[in-house]
Amino acid sequence: MQKLLNGMKIDVLTLFPEVVHAYLKESIIRRAAEREIVEINVHNIRDYSSDKHKTVDDSPYGGGPGMVLKPEPIFEAFDKNDLWDGRKIFLSPQGNSLNHNMAARLSAEKHIVILCGHYEGVDQRVCDKMDEEISIGDYVISNGAVASMVLIDAVVRQIPEVLGNSESVGKDSFANGLLEYPQYTRPAEFRGEKVPEILLGGNHEKIEGWRRTQSLKKTLLRRPELLEIANLSCEDKLIIKKIKQTI
Repeated sequence: MQKLLNGMKIDVLTLFPEVVHAYLKESIIRRAAEREIVEINVHNIRDYSSDKHKTVDDSPYGGGPGMVLKPEPIFEAFDKNDLWDGRKIFLSPQGNSLNHNMAARLSAEKHIVILCGHYEGVDQRVCDKMDEEISIGDYVISNGAVASMVLIDAVVRQIPEVLGNSESVGKDSFANGLLEYPQYTRPAEFRGEKVPEILLGGNHEKIEGWRRTQSLKKTLLRRPELLEIANLSCEDKLIIKKIKQTI
């Protein structure tokens, strides 16, 4: 198959390549790779250590708990795989929080290099070479390999041609600044619970209006701070005002 013009290359540097490889064999990411929309390479940082024990970490200068990833194997991995020209991302709890707009921005890149953290941190000389630091949330996980999968999934699904339905991305939660409206499928009634009648009538204009109202309502109830930055029309603001009067 001829490679698509919008194809993206992603390189992942991690101490746990098998974790990432397992995920890449599944679902959307696997299909995107098979269709050559995206090429993902996973590099084991330990393979680039020069000593016989394949050491990748050491104790921090100045003392303190834990270990720090050494700069040498990471720089070697970048050198030997020609990764310096890519968009270099370090996954770190100190980074900017991953969101929809960030994923959409990164989906336009031709080459992304993801460095996964581990232990107590990474030598600052490595961090200084990165283009940006990204966090997937304010919590602690065992290693950056898990975070890399979150980032890859969020970015790849934004690439044109990846999802089967071209409208899917645009209707996702956060795509328009709001949470997604409720979804229903058959049967029309299940255990006494019915699908809203408006969805069964076939009037697409009314359905879109209902969905917009439900999206605004869900966002107001669950993530009201999103409404402060969403692109709301005068009609949206009127709907929100009416919703507030009922809750």
